[in-house]
Amino acid sequence: MNKAMENPLEATDTDVARAYAKERRENIRTFVRTNPDYYIAQFDKIGASSRFTPTFNAMAGLFGPVWFGARGLWSWALPFLIVETLALVQIARGLFGDLAADARDRIASIEGTLELRRQQLASAIETGSDKIDVYQRTVDSLEAAIGGIRAEADALADQGIWIALSGLALLLVAKAVQATVANWALEARFSDWISDREIRSGLPVSNIVLSAIFMALIVLAAMLHYSFPGRFTLLTEFPTNPDYRLNSIAWVEAFFAFCVANGEALFDAITFGIRTILDALELVFVSTPWIVIASLIILLTWLTAGVRTAIWSAAFLSYMGLLGFWEKAMTTLALLGTAACLSILIGIPLGMFCARRPRFYSFIQPIMDFMQTMPAFVFMIPVIAFFGTGKPAAVVTTMIFGGTPVVRLTVLGLRGVPESVREAAIAFGANKWYLLTKVDLPLASPSIRAGINQTIMLSLAMVVVASLIGAKGLGEDVLEALQYANVGQGILAGFAILFCAMILDRIVQGRRK
Repeated sequence: MNKAMENPLEATDTDVARAYAKERRENIRTFVRTNPDYYIAQFDKIGASSRFTPTFNAMAGLFGPVWFGARGLWSWALPFLIVETLALVQIARGLFGDLAADARDRIASIEGTLELRRQQLASAIETGSDKIDVYQRTVDSLEAAIGGIRAEADALADQGIWIALSGLALLLVAKAVQATVANWALEARFSDWISDREIRSGLPVSNIVLSAIFMALIVLAAMLHYSFPGRFTLLTEFPTNPDYRLNSIAWVEAFFAFCVANGEALFDAITFGIRTILDALELVFVSTPWIVIASLIILLTWLTAGVRTAIWSAAFLSYMGLLGFWEKAMTTLALLGTAACLSILIGIPLGMFCARRPRFYSFIQPIMDFMQTMPAFVFMIPVIAFFGTGKPAAVVTTMIFGGTPVVRLTVLGLRGVPESVREAAIAFGANKWYLLTKVDLPLASPSIRAGINQTIMLSLAMVVVASLIGAKGLGEDVLEALQYANVGQGILAGFAILFCAMILDRIVQGRRK
């Protein structure tokens, strides 16, 4: 008592440590729920060192992936399941499998050919043909091949016990590893559970049953398939019916026929709008004297990215002009400009609307994922059905593929505006319009500009694909080079597309400050 009174700080530290240890033990009991005293001792041992501390968990070693899955450690359960499945398949193949099945199938195939050659040989002997030696050599060769395959089949059958032993060794090693790392992995999950109590804890019976059924199905299917190849049709071919596919095709075609028949006015209006913008841009880029367009592009590059980039832009434009790509490059820029302008005019307001409406954004997000991940050749099919071939269809295809980044990055930029800045502006009397135009958009402009850049780059990437449905420009030269194996033309046109992309990137992004 006298010592405690002399060192009150030491006594306080001791009490705190005891309270912490007691709370930790209670948390471990709540977390594991089964055999808590064992896990308290093991977790204390693991927590005493910052390095990996091997321990032994017999239940984890015995039940393997089922134990890990029941504990919610699926990142460990799945790799161990793969290893154990491989080991059990090897054991089953070695003990019960038909290792010579492939060899017998090859023998059966060769025997059919051998019987035909024997008949030809007998017929040649009867007629006294001069091909008797040829047929005889063929028969001898086939008989020797069959003999060799039979010897190989016998050798495979003799290897069964060694295959089983190798699988058993792999299984034992996997069990030992699982028993060694189980407590360490569970202790790491316990540390996460301390921070987030929504993480699953304990060992519920439902989790055990689910893990056991899942693991058993995987292992059983693999063992039957690899041990007895071709014997179980359900494991080799997905159960289906050809009528499912044919009926689905008929429904899709009926749907598109209905849309084409009843939406003609809408598609014509969209085509008219696209054609109006496209004709105006083609008038600017193609019909305007080249020296005017080149000067404007170089001036824009100089104003946004500096003198050095402007000199590079002049060199790139000279490349296009000297090699005869000028008109096609301007046609490409007109097509690209139409698609990019429409994507930006639709995408930025849509992103602004979605930024403060999470539910609506979560609704359109799968649609944008579909637009960006679906191969271009797939969504070209309905576009051609609705708009036909030509430049309007190419613009729509380009918009579908390249229109999503500007929406995503606009939402990202507006959501990244600090709430403290918005609250300060509101406190000084800012209305919604002032808040949007003077606070949100300026602070989100780097992200929005990156979205515009990505939309332009993705639209330019569609140049060659768009040429398949009638779009003119540099993509047409690349397509012709692919069709006629004209390497030189394809490479030169490809560099022209690259230089267009680099110029547009510099104009949009500037010096990236």
